[in-house]
Amino acid sequence: MACVRATRLALVLLTACSASHVCPAVPAPAPAPASTLPPAPAAASGTPIQFGQTFRLSSAVLGEERLLNVYLPPGYERTDGAAATRYPVLYALDGGMQEDFPHITGVLDVSIRNEVIRPLIVVGIQNTERRRDLVSATAIPQEQKIAPHAGGTDRFRRFLREELQPEIVRRYRVSGDAAVVGESFAGLFVLETLLQDPDLFDTYIAIDPSVWWNGGALVKSAPERFARWSSKPIKRLFVATADAKEMQDGVTALMTALHDARPQGLTATYDPLPAEHHSTIFPVAEIRAYRTLFPMARP
Repeated sequence: MACVRATRLALVLLTACSASHVCPAVPAPAPAPASTLPPAPAAASGTPIQFGQTFRLSSAVLGEERLLNVYLPPGYERTDGAAATRYPVLYALDGGMQEDFPHITGVLDVSIRNEVIRPLIVVGIQNTERRRDLVSATAIPQEQKIAPHAGGTDRFRRFLREELQPEIVRRYRVSGDAAVVGESFAGLFVLETLLQDPDLFDTYIAIDPSVWWNGGALVKSAPERFARWSSKPIKRLFVATADAKEMQDGVTALMTALHDARPQGLTATYDPLPAEHHSTIFPVAEIRAYRTLFPMARP
């Protein structure tokens, strides 16, 4: 009400000013009352929340040191009879703490604790030069500009096979069942590895893979590679796409090639999620993948 009265007073004075050309001073508004809220507290100290381990591995293959983040499932540290339990390993590309490791392990941890999926070890591989390690060389000039050092996928697979996987076997109780997960360029690496070096992993998870890279060369090679498929152990593939047509079309062509060739021992799931975008699909698709591929065994 006081605000309404002040407004009326201002209008009266402005009218008088217009008529007489003499403008009296307008009373200043009352100052706002001082805040009664307490001052913001300083950052409190506390004990950091720990949900994994970190170690560094010097790579002769890559000529650099790589940082690895490791999640151990609930019960891993038990000292009773369960201490003999061995676990599958999920290798997470883009696996740094500022990359995909936190949400991958968060989804897995709650799913394991709720007995939705079986326990896994996660090894997150932090990037040093993503567009060197995860994409093959390209003949497209625009792509050469954004990835001038592309073409390191074969060497990166050597690092995984000859250095990282043996180190994980040495450090942790692993079962020998290995999976890999990646999104975008990392998803492209997952598909390339399935086609070119299928025995490196047992399970392959590719989320919205960048199959458009190099004019779709990887997808175009799929019919011939599936026709020459010789991997004997059982292999599993899970692919999801978001709303981008170029990803959808490329993955559809890949799945058609797989269906036509019917490579022995390879099973595949394609999960299109057109309501998602490239920037939103990973957390949605990954839980569907984990539930499909690693369900908790029921009695």
